[in-house]
Amino acid sequence: MAQNPDGVFVKNPDKVWINGEWRAPHSGRMIELVSPNTEQVVGAVAEADEADMDAAVAAAREAFDRGAWPRKSVAERNEIMKKISAHLRTREPELAKAWTAQMGGLAVMAPGIVAGGTGQFDMVREVGVNYDYVKTYDTEAAGKAYLVSEPVGVVAAIAPWNAPYGLMASKVANALITGCTVIMKPSPETPLEAYIIAEACEAAGVPAGAVNLVCGHREAADHMVNNHGVDKVSFTGSTAAGKRIATVMGERIGRYTLELGGKSAAIVRDDFTAEQTAKLMAGTITLLSGQVCAMLTRLIVPKARHDEITDALAAEFKKIQIGYSDDPSTQLGPLAMKRQLERVEMYIEEGKKTADLVTGGNRPTHLNQGYFIEPTIFANVDNKSRIAQEEIFGPVLSIIPVEDEEHAIAVANDSNYGLSGSVLTNDPQKAYDVARRVRTGGIAQNGLKVDWALPFGGYKQSGVGREGGVPGLSAYLETKVMLMDEPVNAH
Repeated sequence: MAQNPDGVFVKNPDKVWINGEWRAPHSGRMIELVSPNTEQVVGAVAEADEADMDAAVAAAREAFDRGAWPRKSVAERNEIMKKISAHLRTREPELAKAWTAQMGGLAVMAPGIVAGGTGQFDMVREVGVNYDYVKTYDTEAAGKAYLVSEPVGVVAAIAPWNAPYGLMASKVANALITGCTVIMKPSPETPLEAYIIAEACEAAGVPAGAVNLVCGHREAADHMVNNHGVDKVSFTGSTAAGKRIATVMGERIGRYTLELGGKSAAIVRDDFTAEQTAKLMAGTITLLSGQVCAMLTRLIVPKARHDEITDALAAEFKKIQIGYSDDPSTQLGPLAMKRQLERVEMYIEEGKKTADLVTGGNRPTHLNQGYFIEPTIFANVDNKSRIAQEEIFGPVLSIIPVEDEEHAIAVANDSNYGLSGSVLTNDPQKAYDVARRVRTGGIAQNGLKVDWALPFGGYKQSGVGREGGVPGLSAYLETKVMLMDEPVNAH
């Protein structure tokens, strides 16, 4: 069986990495990696079971409680992390190949996506280096007060399959720069990026147990979350899985950061033309084949302009080039896996019951293999319907007509989610004023926009906490107040 896709050179795909050692998995099994373009197996990695998860937690626990990493200065940790980053930059061509092979990301986009992931690692590192971990205060309770930020402990970093490199790199960077130890648990569909991060950590001289890698299925991951040796879970993925993690961690008051699903709305104002809207949304819905948690999947339009905007959108969507990920002319590649294709098709059938299917909805006839679906538009969508309320995670857009701007804001907020959003207008002040009233963790004028140097996360069922920036770093720290009779040399 092939263990690496073409162009990827992971050294030990048949092993897990625990306590600084590459070892055979306890399960003795492998997880096959399937290409979304060809439906063929293109690689395999070791399947970690419950025993491997326990071993990884024990190693991270020992490394945190008695090891060198938490006791190094921030400057010392930063120097090692610079070496990790340098190694990762040399592996970016492999990381790009891995992303395309495992989840079908477009090859023309892959280098930029990967470079951005390494950039996230460095951004977090820089935030951590410049963070003030000890603040001094005058207080009437004692001679001097010290507000100290200390590492939260052992971190279980669980990353999703759609952006496996950048999200895992960010989690590992937050953990390491703050002095935590970490267990990487990548998605079983896209584990190769975590293997390359592990090799970078090994090459950089990260102490044994400070970083561990175990790739397993849901039951094994749940077992790890239930292990009381884990102090914090950093999870990016579905709301359903996030609820499970919150329940488990809540029972022992464990820490967690959850970046979950979305059903984000784009509100079209009257000064934004149908042509502008159509071009923007056609270029947005194709991003990662719509498999983005922050994707703008609800288009809220003035009722009087509904048909005009719908027609313009349909014309643009029909121009989208669907094809294999390695074809430079492809604008929309495959969905990541068979079950995801079946999920999207299920929602399209649901949508036909309550809304008007304008275009798309089928597998493209010119592709006889792969997990492809046409970009799909539903018009006259009721915001209470399933396609407007539930996350589809595919290239499916719902057009929702409203009476006026007040109605548009109400509809945007009528959701269990609150992750992202947009106001489509040429008036920045109007965009700001409307955006302030939409209950969402991030919102932009004219499109889906994210700056990973800033906090990212959501309201309501879109998550708990933030990734990125100082708020993201703070989630890996505990706060301690120290009251001393006299000033001391605080460090």
